[in-house]
Amino acid sequence: MRISWPLGIVMLFVVSGAALADLPAAVLNALEVRNVPAESLSIYVEDVDSGEVVLRWHDEETRNPASTIKLLTTLAALDILGPAYRWKTEVYANGSITGDALDGDLLLKGHGDPFLVTERVWQLLRNIRNRGIREIKGDLLIDDSYFDVGDYDPAAFDRQPLRAYNVAPNALLMNFKVVRYWFEPDEEAGAVSVRLDPQLDNLQVENRLSLRTGSCRGYQRGITITANGPVDQVTFSGKFPNGCERYAMDRTALSHNEFVYGLFRSLWRESGGVFDGGWKNVVAEEEAEPLLVFDSLPLREMIARVNKHSNNVMARQLLYTLSAEADGHPGTEQGGKKVISDWLVDNGLDSCKLAIENGAGLSRDARITAADLGSLLRFAWRQPYMPEYLASMSLSGLDGTLSRRFRNTELIGKAHLKTGSMDHVTAIAGYLQTRSGRRFAVVALQNYEDIHRGPGEEVQFALLRWLYEQ
Repeated sequence: MRISWPLGIVMLFVVSGAALADLPAAVLNALEVRNVPAESLSIYVEDVDSGEVVLRWHDEETRNPASTIKLLTTLAALDILGPAYRWKTEVYANGSITGDALDGDLLLKGHGDPFLVTERVWQLLRNIRNRGIREIKGDLLIDDSYFDVGDYDPAAFDRQPLRAYNVAPNALLMNFKVVRYWFEPDEEAGAVSVRLDPQLDNLQVENRLSLRTGSCRGYQRGITITANGPVDQVTFSGKFPNGCERYAMDRTALSHNEFVYGLFRSLWRESGGVFDGGWKNVVAEEEAEPLLVFDSLPLREMIARVNKHSNNVMARQLLYTLSAEADGHPGTEQGGKKVISDWLVDNGLDSCKLAIENGAGLSRDARITAADLGSLLRFAWRQPYMPEYLASMSLSGLDGTLSRRFRNTELIGKAHLKTGSMDHVTAIAGYLQTRSGRRFAVVALQNYEDIHRGPGEEVQFALLRWLYEQ
C-alpha cells in the first residue's frame, strides 16, 4: 500500500531518521498504516526494578494526558491522606425528639464523600431511623459549605450540560447528581414507558416518545432529551424502536441541593418515614453536636472507582478534599492544585512540566510529559501503598475501561493501566508484566486529529505487545 506522508513527516525522516528507528517496527507500522505522524506520540518505558529506561520517544514533549492525569490526583491523595482515609457526612437534629418524631429540622452536613450513591444514602437514612426517628416535622437543612466551587458552567467543556462527566463537585454530592432513565416499549399501548432511578418527586418528566418498528440501534435510540434551566423539568421526544427490550440513559438533574432533597424525601418515605417539609441551604453551627456521623468507604476503595471507571466528578472531589484537609475549608480547585504542586516539590518531583487543571483530565489545557508521568509511576512503585495504587487501575481485558480491550490476546490480565481518551487525545499509563516476568512502567500519550477514533488504540496495542516480549 502506498502511503502519502505529510511534508512534516518527510522532513522528520531526513532530520532524525536514526531516532525514528528507535521506535519498535510494530509501532511504526501502526502509525504508517493510519498515516499518523510519529511526532504526535510520546512514549516512556522503564523497568521499575532495575531502573533501566527501555524506550523513550518524544518523552519531554508536553501533551494533553486526558484521564491519565487521574493517576497524579489519586497518587497524591494516597500519599497525603492515607489509604484508610474516610470522608464523613454529619446529621444534626435541630429540635427535640419525642417518641419517634423530630419536632424540628434535620440537618445534613457534607464533607465531600465522592461515593454517596443511592445505596449508601439508604444506609445513611437507615442509621437515622435507628436513632428512633420516623417522622420529621420540620424541613431538611443542607450544609454543603465544606467546598467552594464558585461559578460553574456544566456546558463549558463540550456544550453537554446534562452529561454525567460534567457534574460539578459538591460537599454533599449524592448519586453524582445523576438519574438513570429506563425506556421500555409498550406494544399494546403503542407507547414507551419511562422509569427513573432514583425516583425524584421534584423532577418533572414529560414523555412525548412514540414507538416505531425497528431494531435497537441509532444514536440514543432516537431519543431527544431537553431540559429547562435548573433541570427540574425534562422532556423526552422522538421515536423509540420496538426492538429495544430496555434502554438506559444517564443524565444529570436538578441543582445539587434539590437533588439531595428529592432523593432524601423519596428514600425516607420508601423506608416508612414521614416527611412533608421543604429544604433550606444553611451553615451548621460549629459547636453543634451531630446526632450521628456516617463514614464513607476508605480512600483505597475510592481511587479504584476513580481510576478503573475514570469517574471525573470523583477525581474532582479528591482535589477539593486535598485543599480542605491541607489548608482548611472551604476546599477549592485552586487550593487542591497548590497542594499537589507542593507535594511534588516535597517529593523531588517538581521538575514536572505540568498543568493539572481540574485533576480529572476533563480539560483541553491539561498537560504533562510522558517522562514526568513515568517518574510518578516510578515513585509510586517504591511506596508502601503501591499495592493499593496498582489495584486501582484497570486490568487489561478484565475490568474497568479495559474490560473490552486486549481480550483473546496474550495481554489479558498482564497490565494495570489507566486509560485516557477525548477528542484528538488518547493515552495509557501504568504497569505491564512481560512474558519473562519483568515489570515495566509504561506511558504513551498521543495528541493528533481523530486519534481517539481508533488509531491511538492500535498504536497502544502494538507497543504493549512488543513490550510484553521483552
